[in-house]
Amino acid sequence: MPAAVVPVLIGSGVAEGYGKFSWWRALLALLVALALQVGVNYANDYSDGIRGTDEKRVGPVRLVASGLAPASQVRAAAFACFAVAGVAGLVLAAVTSWWLVPVGLVCVAAAWFYTGGPHPYGYAGLGEVFVFLFFGVVAVTGTAYVQMDSVSWLGLVASIPAGLLACALLMVNNLRDIRTDTQAGKRTLAVRLGDARSRIAYQGAMVAPFVVVVGLIFWRPLVVLTAVACVLIRPPYQAVRSGASGPALIRTLGQTGRVQLVFGIAFAIGLAVHS
Repeated sequence: MPAAVVPVLIGSGVAEGYGKFSWWRALLALLVALALQVGVNYANDYSDGIRGTDEKRVGPVRLVASGLAPASQVRAAAFACFAVAGVAGLVLAAVTSWWLVPVGLVCVAAAWFYTGGPHPYGYAGLGEVFVFLFFGVVAVTGTAYVQMDSVSWLGLVASIPAGLLACALLMVNNLRDIRTDTQAGKRTLAVRLGDARSRIAYQGAMVAPFVVVVGLIFWRPLVVLTAVACVLIRPPYQAVRSGASGPALIRTLGQTGRVQLVFGIAFAIGLAVHS
C-alpha cells in the first residue's frame, strides 16, 4: 500500500509548496491510487492464478492459486476496484481537465496487462519500467496537477524518488521469486538480470532517491528530513546484499515498504515548506 499512498503524499507536498494544496482533490487522488493498487493486486492474483504461475509460490498466499476464491470473483473484484478509481478520476477530470480521462484509461490498461492478456508486459521484464512511470511520474505529477492545474518541474523531479522506491519494492518481490518465475516462464527483470545483478539493482533503487533529495536541498531545504528513513534502510539493504532469499525476503519486502512510507512522509513535508 505505500506504493499507492506515497506518490499522493509527495504530489500533495509539491502542491502545498506552491500554496495550492486542495485537501478534497488530494483525497480523490488518494482514492484513485488506492483503488488502482488494490485492483492491480486482484488482477495479478487472477491472471497469475489462471496461468498456473502461482502453483509453487514462495510469497504470501494468492486467492486463485490456493483455491480460496473462484477466479471469476477475483476478476470481478479487480474490475470493481478499477470502476471506483474511474469514478473518482472522472470527478477530478471534471474539475481540472478532460485529458485526464485518457491518462486514467492508460493507467487501468497498465494495471490489467501487467500480468493479464495474451502478452503481459510483466512477463517480459518490463514491470519496473511501468512501475516507475505509473507509481512515480504519473502518480506524483498527476496528484500535483489536479491541485495546481499545471505541471511543475519540482513535481517531475520529486516523482523520481517515488518511482525508484516503487521499483525497489517490485525488484525485491521478484528477486524472491526468481526460481519459481523461471520455472513458470515468467521473465521478470529479476529473472533476466539474474540473482547477483538484481541485488545490485535493488540496492541502487534504495540509495538513488536520497541522491535526488540532495539535489533539491537548495530549493526545499527541509527535504533533509528524509534522512530519518536512512535508519530504516540498513536491515533490508543488508539482507539483500548478504544473499537472503526465498521466504526470508518476505520480511525484506515489508521493510522496504516501511522505508518507502517514512521517506514519502518526510519528503512531502520537506516539499511543502518553502523557505
